[in-house]
Amino acid sequence: MHDRTTPLQRTPRTPRTPRASRRALLGAALATAGTGLVTACSGDDPRSGHGGASGPSTGTEGYVAPTGREVAAAEEQRPGGGRLRELKLMAMPTKLDLGGRTVRTWAYGDALPGKEVRLTAGDTLSLTLANHLPQATSLHWHGLALRNDMDGVPGLTQRAIAPGADFTYRFKVPHPGTYWFHPHSGTQQDRGLYAPLIVDDPREPLAYDKEWVVVLDDWVDGVDGSTPDAVLAELRRGMDHGGGMDHGGGSDNSGDSGGSGHSGHMSRTAVTTGRRSPGAASGSEPDPAGPSRMLMGSTSDILGRDAGDVAYPYYLINGRAPADPSTFRARPGDRIRLRLINAGGDTAFRVALGGHELTVTHTDGFPVRHRKADALLIGMGERYDVLVTAKDGVFPLTAVAEGKKAAARAVLRTGGGSAPSPSARPGELRRRVLLADRLTADDSVALEAGEPDRTVRIRLTGGMARYDWAFDGEPYDPGRRHPVRAGERVRLEFTNATSMWHPLHLHGHTFAVASAPGRPRKDTAVILPNGRLAVDFTADNPGLWMIHCHNVYHAEVGMMTVLGYRS
Repeated sequence: MHDRTTPLQRTPRTPRTPRASRRALLGAALATAGTGLVTACSGDDPRSGHGGASGPSTGTEGYVAPTGREVAAAEEQRPGGGRLRELKLMAMPTKLDLGGRTVRTWAYGDALPGKEVRLTAGDTLSLTLANHLPQATSLHWHGLALRNDMDGVPGLTQRAIAPGADFTYRFKVPHPGTYWFHPHSGTQQDRGLYAPLIVDDPREPLAYDKEWVVVLDDWVDGVDGSTPDAVLAELRRGMDHGGGMDHGGGSDNSGDSGGSGHSGHMSRTAVTTGRRSPGAASGSEPDPAGPSRMLMGSTSDILGRDAGDVAYPYYLINGRAPADPSTFRARPGDRIRLRLINAGGDTAFRVALGGHELTVTHTDGFPVRHRKADALLIGMGERYDVLVTAKDGVFPLTAVAEGKKAAARAVLRTGGGSAPSPSARPGELRRRVLLADRLTADDSVALEAGEPDRTVRIRLTGGMARYDWAFDGEPYDPGRRHPVRAGERVRLEFTNATSMWHPLHLHGHTFAVASAPGRPRKDTAVILPNGRLAVDFTADNPGLWMIHCHNVYHAEVGMMTVLGYRS
């Protein structure tokens, strides 16, 4: 039996009711602001949002449209048969306590992370997002193979959800695993707008006593006048324009207790250059006040000499800073399943549980042959499931911000004693550090190796000097597509012509990492500086799908492109 609490309430299906007015929605929002939930109702057209958010706003001539019949047919064929789960969620300005520091930000209710959504494979999710932000927004369901018109990319698969409007996302959820959701609108993900999405396996093969969902994050919003938009504005100026300074990232991955490790501040004028991606919200200008957040010299023995661009003031586990961490309680001998999610904007985390060995069972929701490790290196957007057998005492779960001389932490408590110091660094962090390319797909999900029907080659370009990250030297254009046809075996071959690592994410599919001997199944994979990455997938989910770097700031300046199914 698994001992867990599911904090997001599920509401029963109710008779069809008229759509609530904006005033009524706002009243409900104020009444339930502590949870971010509004009472659900059923009967909304799953493909029609409210307030003009219903359809894609980009041309689809020659390609399968997100609302096309091919998308509807694929959804009909998707495994289902489970329950309909109807939920409502609010995106709203709020105050959050990070553990000794209160910030103004945007979040789903007043919790960080947002309330967990838990489903069972085969269920249908119907979730209405009410937007009480001053900017347009969206929801992307990271890692799910879902219908294209519900993927949540403004300007490609839907129109952005305007302030005061709402939109209902409705789709089947076919695969169990550890997933999460966040906006695909500008830099909003680097605020508090994210939450875990856990899909239980009705035939769960793992045996464990407790489950611990662990969400990692890097935090800047609302600290000393900083916002993600202002950080982006500074980065866009580039080093060629005199922006930034060395904030002492260094190569020491033992780090210090809570901050970014930066050694000084520098005044900044927020001048935005370059084009904004079509998904970006434009309801406010960056605040020119606050310290510089540009980071240089962030060296990692794994990721290279440029591990990150942003010197964050805080690194969090489940919304808490190291000085006041969250605590997970268990008994000695309990077998605990940890579901690890990196929701950060610019930070890879090296994660270890002091005094414990990790057994890796899944990556990005899909099972692997079990592999022992002392620590994991997790890129932005990646997820890992691990099993541990709890010892007796108090132990730090430490997530070092790779190359940034800082860390996040939480505490596992199974007995008496004092919690370790925030500056404690488990020895496991320097022992067997596992990356996904050393994993092997479980036989139940292995994608058989073979020659592809089509190969799509993409070159990663750009750099810090001009902050011009892109694919093939061209900033994102939703009208530029890489064509595929349904039924093909497709290989994506990435060549990294930059001196920085990148976590690459494909929407709507999982792939086999063809450049790794064990071909693990993933949806987000790390490519190292000047490295190569090859992934294979079956083109079985028609529509228009994003491929992008999951560094928020790289994607926003243009490191995105589109995979399009030919009609």
